[in-house]
Formats: sequence, structure tokens, C-alpha cells
Amino acid sequence: QVQLAESGGGLVQPGGSLRLSCAASGFTFSSPVMFWYRQAPGKERELVARISQGGSMRRYADSVKGRFNISRDNVKNMVYLQMNSLKPEDTAVYYCQGSDAWGQGTLVTVSS
Repeated sequence: QVQLAESGGGLVQPGGSLRLSCAASGFTFSSPVMFWYRQAPGKERELVARISQGGSMRRYADSVKGRFNISRDNVKNMVYLQMNSLKPEDTAVYYCQGSDAWGQGTLVTVSS
């Protein structure tokens, strides 16, 4: 059974940083491209970042480019999202996605 579980969300002040983690199980983790999405209140879910199987290719939404960094550890079956210089508009539930599975999401709130 494919499972993804996010962690690391919380409340942070504008300009702060958080690192989200996603633990994967139930599939060959090194195979699929992995994604981070987010959904802000009242808005549609949007793609934030993606990373290739080996980790060499990474793509970001324009809104987070230069501030966020996606990475993965295929030995530990983990994918990460390092978020720096956070803004109030980054407030959302963040989801990990891969191999046709979704995690339950972790809430990030950026507020003073």
C-alpha cells in the first residue's frame, strides 16, 4: 500500500524558514518523480515544486523560485521542501505527491 506522510508544518513569522518532510512507503521510492503541492484557503491546489527520480532536475513555481528548495533521499525514502524567506501568501496546506498517492497534508501558517 502506497503511503505518504508529511510533517514539519507550523506557525512561522514572515521571513522565517521551515523544512517540510515527506516519508514514503509501499513503492519503489526511487522510481517516481515527486511533487510538493499546496492549497491555500479558498484557492485551488497548486504545484509548488517537483524533483526527478535521481534528484538532478528540479522545477519550481515562479512564486517560490529562489526561496524554496526540494530535495530527496532515495535511501531513506524521504522528500523534503526547504522553505526560506516565507511570506504570508505562502500560508497553505502542503501536500506531498508521487506514484499516484497523496499525503494528508501539513499546515504552514506564515503570520506575525
